[in-house]
Amino acid sequence: MNELDFKEKLEKLDNVIKEFKHVQGGLMPVLHETQELFGYIPEEAQRKISEGLNVPLAEIYGVATFFSRFTLEPKGEHTISVCLGTACYVQGIQKVYDRLKKELDIQPGETTLDKKFTLIDTRCVGCCGLAPVITIDEEVYGKVKPEDVPDILAKYQ
Repeated sequence: MNELDFKEKLEKLDNVIKEFKHVQGGLMPVLHETQELFGYIPEEAQRKISEGLNVPLAEIYGVATFFSRFTLEPKGEHTISVCLGTACYVQGIQKVYDRLKKELDIQPGETTLDKKFTLIDTRCVGCCGLAPVITIDEEVYGKVKPEDVPDILAKYQ
């Protein structure tokens, strides 16, 4: 995101803050809108929210780090979620996860240097019959084996 885009998004955020300035519980919708605008909640936006809503920066940080919906770091173009539910674990998801980490050269919660992929884990995707399961964005991949990982990733290159 270039500097001009960032400034435009901060201006839009100003309008969102004004809309929720006097609304009890307005922090959550402002954080949701911030996440939508930027794809994450940058520090500069947190400061702007703090000033605009008169909420301590520490409280904003606490809320943003408590809820998994929010992230303080930019995510990649594609988010890979690895299901660590019981069915997936029993069916060998750990080996798939290890292969993903090796292929992408990142750890869970990190984004590749080219900003293409972010790797996260999740507790259950609700596709236990397809275990082990990963999702990339909204696409579900079931019965994944470690050797499938390079071909799956190639679809997103």
